[in-house]
Amino acid sequence: MRRRPAAPPPPLPQRHGVDPVRRRLPEGDWATVRAYLTELLPVEPALVDALFDGDAPGDGVHSADGRLAPDAPFVPGGWIWYHRDLPPEVEVPFPLAVVHRDERIVVADKPHFLSIAPRGKHVTQTALALLRDRLGLPELSPAHRLDRLTAGLVLFVVRPQDRAAYQGLFAERRVRKEYRAVAPYRPELDLPRTVESRLVKERGELTAREVPGEPNSRSVVELLAHDGRNGGYRLLPETGKTHQLRVHLASLGIPILGDPLYPVVLPEAAPDDFREPLQLLAHSLEFTDPVTGAAHRFESGQRLARWPEEVPAGETL
Repeated sequence: MRRRPAAPPPPLPQRHGVDPVRRRLPEGDWATVRAYLTELLPVEPALVDALFDGDAPGDGVHSADGRLAPDAPFVPGGWIWYHRDLPPEVEVPFPLAVVHRDERIVVADKPHFLSIAPRGKHVTQTALALLRDRLGLPELSPAHRLDRLTAGLVLFVVRPQDRAAYQGLFAERRVRKEYRAVAPYRPELDLPRTVESRLVKERGELTAREVPGEPNSRSVVELLAHDGRNGGYRLLPETGKTHQLRVHLASLGIPILGDPLYPVVLPEAAPDDFREPLQLLAHSLEFTDPVTGAAHRFESGQRLARWPEEVPAGETL
């Protein structure tokens, strides 16, 4: 099979930590690049014209050879780059902390409600864009995923040549991840226990489902403390399926407090409603560095707001 040629490096700098849009021009009979973009983009022609305007660094539509005029001829197979005009985003009112930084990795302590990477309506208000901009690291990339609603530790890779090594840690389950969660306390629930199930999440669906079949997800659930009503739980995921911990606790009859999806899907909150954070925290990451061989352990500095008083799990009130 013939490989498609790799894209040249972008001729435009990042803007607020966000890469320019990159497009490879397809086969077609458009006379100009502007005509192609006018048909492609779901905006008014005047907004397409605005892409070609501006005098600030990074303005305009560019090819690998330089900035293009609106009447630049359309050349199939060529590449173009431009920065889209992003709508204002609601700022997440919680700090994004850096707990470790060296020449290869950055470990961030992400707050609730902050996406890791640009996607959909969350672009500049994402951990990746904010860290790239703040730290001056344009090639920074995440080594793994963490839900927008979940707080806690995220590992980022500084250099492109190291990405595969650190992403492989997670793909090959060589990272010990420990979470904390607050959920209802059920004294009759026998803990600790290991929860296994087969999880399926289809593209476009909000929730994951447990279905019959060989388990592909595994979580250890322990009770650390309770106040008679809510429990503070330690969660040790041995696999990394989407929403795994949220599904497993809901299946035990102890859905995580503040969860808008499990056990039932709730109406979407307003973009500026930060009153009910999901009580789930990626508390620690532990691994052997695949590049240097150093042993790493990092802990979040955050605490779940509804964590119960420190009553030992075996005691009753």
